[in-house]
This record gives sequence, structure tokens and C-alpha cells, in this order.
Amino acid sequence: MTHRPCAPSSPSIAAPARRRLLRGLALTAATVGGAAALPALAADAWPSKPIQIVVPFPAGGATDVMGRLFAKALGEKLGQTVVVENRGGAGTVIGAAYAAKAPADGYTLLISSGTTFTVNPAINPKLPYDPVKSFEPIGLVGRTPLILLAHPDVKASSPKTFAALVKPAPGKFTWASFGQGTTSQFTGELLQRATETQMLHVPYKGSAPAMTDLMAGQVQFSVDTVTAAIPQLKAGKVKAIGVTTAKRSALLPDVPSFQEQGYALNADTWLAFVAPRGLPPAVRAKLEKTLQELVATPDIREKMLANGMEPGFLNGAQLGQLIENELPIMRATAARANIKAE
Repeated sequence: MTHRPCAPSSPSIAAPARRRLLRGLALTAATVGGAAALPALAADAWPSKPIQIVVPFPAGGATDVMGRLFAKALGEKLGQTVVVENRGGAGTVIGAAYAAKAPADGYTLLISSGTTFTVNPAINPKLPYDPVKSFEPIGLVGRTPLILLAHPDVKASSPKTFAALVKPAPGKFTWASFGQGTTSQFTGELLQRATETQMLHVPYKGSAPAMTDLMAGQVQFSVDTVTAAIPQLKAGKVKAIGVTTAKRSALLPDVPSFQEQGYALNADTWLAFVAPRGLPPAVRAKLEKTLQELVATPDIREKMLANGMEPGFLNGAQLGQLIENELPIMRATAARANIKAE
């Protein structure tokens, strides 16, 4: 008897196995391809509805002006309505907490200063948000230098002559900040540490009353923003000692910086965009790229400078690093000078 070779497995057994294998391969391919496609799809679909920019200050202030400037420009660039939502109060805490709790879908952004991310955490251990964990850094768009000002009768006109005058007389001279626990106070404390001077701090509730008392000679010095100082400097009502940034300010190119005269001081206030943590990477990338392009446009730059903000872009990673670098400095300064929230 002739024996035939064994036939392949019966189709009734092999076909289901093949189908299961093919289905598994198809599912794997779909999963891998889908995961890669999701960010692209998220970027393509966003934005499909209005975006809100939370400004943690009342309407009319410097941050509100910048928020509205970027809201208009972003809307034109993205082809979608962008509105400003003012939620001021508690030194930006109310607005920041609101933004931190919003959905991480790219439709709620927060524009704020270092006050939100490095000053508040240094003086308030019970914030309703975490400066690092609650937010997705998108980009820093500009900085405002601070400046040490003096009454015209003070016998100092530069960082070196200031130190020579004040260092031998600890506690004799007074300096004004525009508020307890503000960037003005922190900068003043860093300035004194850098120059090895000691003055009596007088906190005010805002820049305007501090400037009024400086012009009247009630205090000898004050730390304020360059923006607030320019009108009074031009009128000759106050004197510029030095800016607190590493380089001179483009707004006051004739005023020296403390660092160029040998003092380790680099402090300013900056403005940045963040979103709730968990923002889709593609949406974050699109926002970052759009903001970078806007900061580079002549029209935006001109309007920022006109409002006392020096344009300059840091991407999300650089902004995140800036916050992490500043936090320990601010916490150490608060502890050393006993700065607490009001």
C-alpha cells in the first residue's frame, strides 16, 4: 500500500488561528499608529472653540495690557477667538488657582509674572496650587527690569557711590518697596545682600504712593520697575542709581547695572504663559511656536516696549528651568529677611 505524505492541518482548524493572528497584528498596528497619530490629530483639531487667557490682576494693569495684546495677536494667528478673563486678588493666587484647576485641553491659559511662580511659594506655604506641578510652562514673552531710585538730594548716582554712602551707616537710610512680599521687596533685599548694605524697609501699597514719598523726601531710596520710573526720571523728580538686571535696560540705556559695576545682582520681573498641567504635547508645541513667532514681530515688540516690557522669548523648557532656579533663591531670601505674606 502506498502511503501519501500527511496533509497540512485542516482548514477548519488553521483558519480561525490565522484570523486571530491577523486580528492581533492589525490591533497592534492600529494601537501603535494611533498613538503616534494622536498628537498630530490634537494639534490639527485645536483650537476648535474660543480660548481664554486668565489674567490674575484687575483690568487696566500692566499684565492686563499685555494679556489683551497677546489675546488679539493669538486670535489672529490661530483663527479663533481669544478672550481675557480677569481674576485678580490675593497677589495673583485667585487667578492662578482658577487656571490650575481648569481642564488641560489648551482652552485655558494663564499669563502671569514671577509673583505667581516664585514669590508666592516663598512666602505662603499653603497655596491652592503648586508652582511646578500645577502648570505646563509654555513660554516667557518679556521682562521688566527693576531699578534703585533715589531722591535728588541723595549724594549717590551709581551702584558704587550708593554702596560707599550706605554701607558705613547700617540702618540710617530708608528704602521703599511697592508692597510687602512683592518682587520689589525681594529685589531690594537681594540688592542689599549684593552690596553689603543695610537700610530700613518701608513697604507701601503700590508703586504710586511709594513714588510720591520718594519725591517728597520721606524715604531716600526706592526699588521700582523701570516703567514706573521713566516719567519721574525724565521730569527730574527722582534720580537713577542702577538697574538690577545683569545688563542695562533698553528702556534706560544710560543707567548702569549693578552687575557691570561688580555686584552679583540679577533680578527682574518677567511675564510668561502657562497652561494647566497635562496639556497635550502637540497643543503645547503649537502654542509655544506661535508665541515665539509673535514675540519676534516688530509690531508686538514695539507695543511691548511702549508698555515698559522688554520682549524676549524663552521656550517652555527654559521657563520651567527658570522657575526651578528662582524658587530656592526666593525661599532663602524670604527666610533671611523674614518676608511673609500679608
